[in-house]
Amino acid sequence: MLEGIYLALDKMFGPMLRNTHPMWVVTVSGVILGAFFVLLNYFLVDQEKMKRLQKMAKELQEEFKKARESGDEKKLRKLQQKQLELLRLQNELMKDAFLKPMLITWPIIIIFWGWLKRWYFETAIVKYPFNFFLFDIFHKMYHSALKPDELGYFGWYFLTSYVVGTILRKVLDMA
Repeated sequence: MLEGIYLALDKMFGPMLRNTHPMWVVTVSGVILGAFFVLLNYFLVDQEKMKRLQKMAKELQEEFKKARESGDEKKLRKLQQKQLELLRLQNELMKDAFLKPMLITWPIIIIFWGWLKRWYFETAIVKYPFNFFLFDIFHKMYHSALKPDELGYFGWYFLTSYVVGTILRKVLDMA
């Protein structure tokens, strides 16, 4: 089944992939998909409720700190009850925040990474001017042909989509 999807993607984007440097292909893919996933989260998750719960959690932490410093056991017990209620609300929101977007994003991610792997497996997308020890550990652990100063498609995609997602979350004032 995936092979048919990969062939269709090859037909649509194959000429572009053959004529464009891999770094640009993976960068543009990371930007587009990173923005898509953030916007999906923005529209599917109740941002106001998320912010409200974060504010409540921060206030509760401050109250806990004050109660511990003063040694007020009665207040600590009340705060623990408040904390349980807050955790219940947070769990309910997290279910919505992760489940809905994940049902849409995971199939896209699995298909897309598998397809990119066909084109760029063991291809150095970016070469750093220095050896980064974590890349060396990772490459040795997975017996990669990449050198410690090279980053493959997955790493470069992750970095670009992370940066785009972080910036977009700030712009959209997401919780």
